[in-house]
Amino acid sequence: MAIDRFSLRKNPHLLFHKSLGTGAGETFTPSDADLLTWALIIHSDGEYKELDQITSVKSWRRFAISEELFELSPIASHGNWAGRPRFSLTESSPSATLWKGEVATITRARISWRQNLRFWRSVPAVTRSLHSAEGLIQAIGIGEAPFGLQGTFSHWRSQEDLRAFAYRTSAHQEAIEKTERFQWYSEELFARFAVLDRHHVNLAQNNGAIQA
Repeated sequence: MAIDRFSLRKNPHLLFHKSLGTGAGETFTPSDADLLTWALIIHSDGEYKELDQITSVKSWRRFAISEELFELSPIASHGNWAGRPRFSLTESSPSATLWKGEVATITRARISWRQNLRFWRSVPAVTRSLHSAEGLIQAIGIGEAPFGLQGTFSHWRSQEDLRAFAYRTSAHQEAIEKTERFQWYSEELFARFAVLDRHHVNLAQNNGAIQA
């Protein structure tokens, strides 16, 4: 995974990419880590119709036993990732007000070092409410590093379910208030996507030991 970032950087059709570790997303510390599951976020210019055209994806598939793919289109995004806005909307982006299908979110933050302990103490209540939220299909923690660069990928039945969690859950509202009060993020991004397609691929015949 660490080596593949170099070939991704050379690909002219990738507007943005991140190779990520994953975890339970319960404490956002290394104790959450799932060493058998890895994630790859690719934002392309639309050139690719098949992912196996990307060298790094072909490399991962040689070792993987399963793969879950999401085809997403942004319907809302604010904040920065690595110093720049990401997942900008285009003329072909679905309307956030009209989209009635499943949605996914990526939340990502660079946590200020002096705020790490305060952040970690606040996480458990939010993650408990997230994993019990009505309409949540799945949620995992994602990260660029064991400390300080953390995020969540979540998949929801509808925008209404997502809004109910975000704006009507006391633990989440308290976390929002603390974020504003303590300024514990030096950089943050929240993006919401329409789920255009999703499918699971069984690659067990490869006899690998890593899930993608």
